[in-house]
Amino acid sequence: MIGRLLRGGFMTAIYAYLYIPIIILIVNSFNRSRFGINWQGFTTDWYSLLMNNDSLLQAAQHSLTMAVLSATFATLIGSLTAVALYRYRFRGKPFVSGMLFVVMMSPDIVMAISLLVLFMLIGVQLGFWSLLFSHITFCLPFVVVTVYSRLKGFDVRMLEAAKDLGASEMTILRKIILPLALPAVAAGWLLSFHPVDG
Repeated sequence: MIGRLLRGGFMTAIYAYLYIPIIILIVNSFNRSRFGINWQGFTTDWYSLLMNNDSLLQAAQHSLTMAVLSATFATLIGSLTAVALYRYRFRGKPFVSGMLFVVMMSPDIVMAISLLVLFMLIGVQLGFWSLLFSHITFCLPFVVVTVYSRLKGFDVRMLEAAKDLGASEMTILRKIILPLALPAVAAGWLLSFHPVDG
């Protein structure tokens, strides 16, 4: 009983720590005061200013476009990579797995500087495509690990039975693997979807 109360209190404290600042931020967005220290009345002026700020709206649009594209491409490439790592034996498989974990464990700033140096060395113009490539590189390992973990939990006998019944590799992928892996693919997309700063 006491353990359950302690657990409940601990979880309440964690949720309060996570969500109270967000609630305060939302409430203060309707505060007439410029700094939000004192409540000076209800207003929606700040939202009107935001909606009339073209540069901020354009930045938000670019950020959303980049997030959707990078998440979609990373999910497509990552899901196929996870299937390849799960289903096939090929030369360099341990190297590919190792490199995925290196990218996952590397700090973001190290990856960003490494990619910037690479782009400068090979003469790639910095812009939309270089940023998209960078974000796909950041997101790819998370998709691969998520989908691969789901694939490892499959009952292999289903795949063997499909093969015994004459199903081709493409049919097995389309009719068995992808439908069963769909929750992990969706989770990988959501993990990859994070808006780009500015």
